[in-house]
Amino acid sequence: MKGRFYVVGVGPGDPELMTLKAVRVLKKSPVWLAPAASKGGSSTALTIASGLINGEQKEILTHHFPMKKVHAGKPTDPDVEKAWREAAAIIANHLEHGRDVAFPTLGDPAIYSTGFYIFETLMESVADMSVEIIPGVSAIGATSAAAAVPLCLGNERMVVIPATFEDEKLRDILEKFDCIVLMKVHRVMAKLVTILEDLDLLDSAVLVERTSLADQRIRRDLKVAATEQIHYFSTMIVRKP
Repeated sequence: MKGRFYVVGVGPGDPELMTLKAVRVLKKSPVWLAPAASKGGSSTALTIASGLINGEQKEILTHHFPMKKVHAGKPTDPDVEKAWREAAAIIANHLEHGRDVAFPTLGDPAIYSTGFYIFETLMESVADMSVEIIPGVSAIGATSAAAAVPLCLGNERMVVIPATFEDEKLRDILEKFDCIVLMKVHRVMAKLVTILEDLDLLDSAVLVERTSLADQRIRRDLKVAATEQIHYFSTMIVRKP
C-alpha cells in the first residue's frame, strides 16, 4: 500500500498559528521533506513545525529550491524545474514503500507555495497517488491582524500581487482596487514608495516584517523603511481610505 503525500501549511511564523489538523498530520507522518532557500541552509517551515512537534523519531529531510521567479504560462527556469523533479523523486520513493510524507510550507499552500509545484510534478510521475492539501494561516491574514487593517469590507475589491510587477501594471492595479496586498517587497521598497507617493497612497500603506514572530515590526513610515534593509518575510497592505 502506497503512502500518502501531505502539503501542510504551517502558518506565517508563530507555531501557535498552526491548525490542529496541520499538527495532527505532521505528528503522524514518519517523513518530512522541508524546503530550504539555500543549499545546506535551514528551513523556516521546519523551524515553525518543530516549535510544537518533536521530530526526533522522524526522518527529516531538507531540499533546496532556488529562489528564482516562476512566470505563469512561460518556461520554468531549468534549475527550479530540476529541484522540483528531485524533490518529487525523493517523495515518490517513500510513498512507494508505504511511508506518508509531509511537506511543511510557509503560510497557506494555495498562496505562492512551492508545495503545489511539487504536487503537480508528482502527479505527472506517480500513478494513483493519494494526496491531501492542509490549508494554513496565510501571511496575508496574519499581516492584516498584526496591523489591525481589514482586507476587504462590504463591496470592496482586494488583490494580491508580487511587488516585482512592472511599474505601469502596478500603478494600474493600485488605482483600480480598494485594497492591495503586496508580497515580496523587500527588494523594491524604494520603487514602491515612489509609486505610492505619486498616487497619494503613501499614508494608506502599512508594512509588516516577520509577521507573527517575536521580532515582528509594523512599519507605517515607509520612507524610513525604504532606506533600511527589509526582511525577506515582509508584506505590505495598501488600503484606500
